[in-house]
Amino acid sequence: MPVTPPLLSIIIPTFNEIQTLPLVLDEVLSLPVDKEVLIVNDGSIDGTHEYLKTISHECVRVLEHDKNCGKGLAIRTALGHVSGKFVAIQDADLEYAPANLLKLLNTAEQRYSVVYGSRNLYKKNAISYVRYWLGGVLLSHLANGLYGLALTDLCTCQKVFRTEVLKSIRLKCAGFEFEAEVTAQVAKRRIPIQEVPITYVPRRFVDGKKIRTIDGLKAGWVLLKLRFFE
Repeated sequence: MPVTPPLLSIIIPTFNEIQTLPLVLDEVLSLPVDKEVLIVNDGSIDGTHEYLKTISHECVRVLEHDKNCGKGLAIRTALGHVSGKFVAIQDADLEYAPANLLKLLNTAEQRYSVVYGSRNLYKKNAISYVRYWLGGVLLSHLANGLYGLALTDLCTCQKVFRTEVLKSIRLKCAGFEFEAEVTAQVAKRRIPIQEVPITYVPRRFVDGKKIRTIDGLKAGWVLLKLRFFE
């Protein structure tokens, strides 16, 4: 008998997030939606590998990188195993509540193929790191100017795509510039991007935050390159 594909495939890239990954996974598994969960251990050296070997939940699949390759490559690895109608990205820290994904999925089911969760549309969020807030806003403005978009939060982690749309894009970026690359490629295909407000709790570098200023510069270059040179 054929197996019915799940409604939602949730990709969780993780690198040295053993303190929060179990909590994130518990919240993801509690979401009231037919789902599969694909965790990509991107070369963690903090006990993540050992923890993942203890997971036996039927809807969870674990994929491993022998070394740290980057978020973008982790997503690409998982995408080859996705079977759901929609695919979501969920970071392994607790900056983004997994419950937000239900709002994104609901919007996608209505009529949108691409939905972004915007931290900037939820006014109660405390974006405490000004340079990163500015970086995200500036990158959003850059993308808007280059591609005729109206985004408020290009750099958001939480995104939901209709699976065939994301699989149709030839992704190349390996790192955090995935956010810029996928946005540019969606825009070039003239696929509308809908935003919905989401909650967000930023963390500090001492708590494990990994994105740096150089990642913002790389993302900006990707936006320019895909607009003018590819």
